[in-house]
Amino acid sequence: MRADAYDVAMAAADQSAWAEVVQGLAARRGLTYDAIGGLNPAGGPVALCPGGSNRLTGEFEPGFWGASCDADESERGGMFRRTLLPGALLVKAHVPDLAAVMPPFNVDSIEGVEEAIERRVNRKRVQFESIDFNRRFIATVAEEHDPVALRETFSPGFLDWVAGIPAQVDFGVSERQLYFHWSLRELSEEEYEEALVNAGQLFRRIRSEMAEHGIHTYEAGPWHAGLEPFPT
Repeated sequence: MRADAYDVAMAAADQSAWAEVVQGLAARRGLTYDAIGGLNPAGGPVALCPGGSNRLTGEFEPGFWGASCDADESERGGMFRRTLLPGALLVKAHVPDLAAVMPPFNVDSIEGVEEAIERRVNRKRVQFESIDFNRRFIATVAEEHDPVALRETFSPGFLDWVAGIPAQVDFGVSERQLYFHWSLRELSEEEYEEALVNAGQLFRRIRSEMAEHGIHTYEAGPWHAGLEPFPT
């Protein structure tokens, strides 16, 4: 078999195997699987991860509803036929309650410093009191927001937990959505499970930080995944 044909076959096999991993995870956790994430019907809640490959939607962890999909896809294979494989996972949840009481923010891993610097154009960096956190991440808010507001939001315990996440991650609140970007170290079910566990902890911890500040948030439910309208 020619080298380029072998590369195509291997990449296609990896892509198929990865799709099977995600579908199996969906079946075991009672999640909805879409090969390509679509839009919700007109008049319904806004869909999360529209257009994303291998999208999962539902309750990932107890009390954490959202959607996830492949991210940072790269082409693999030969010259004339290529296959896309993910380099990361993107997990999202609707959080209009949090977005209403905290500034939109981005926390970028230092490992992705070039992308982080690009995103920091016209933004203010937020320095926290955690040395370990500041060594791993660049946190920013838009120019029109006060960085002190974000700095006062997160407790030392939260910052220590984030600094200890054992993978390259980025997260933040943007356009009324919480996002969590996990760089894949391998294409495996165990890796996906670990990403979802940490995304769930992030969601719950941020909500807990808000509760400690006396800020009301919605009860966790399918509305955070765009599956139902938020309660009125």
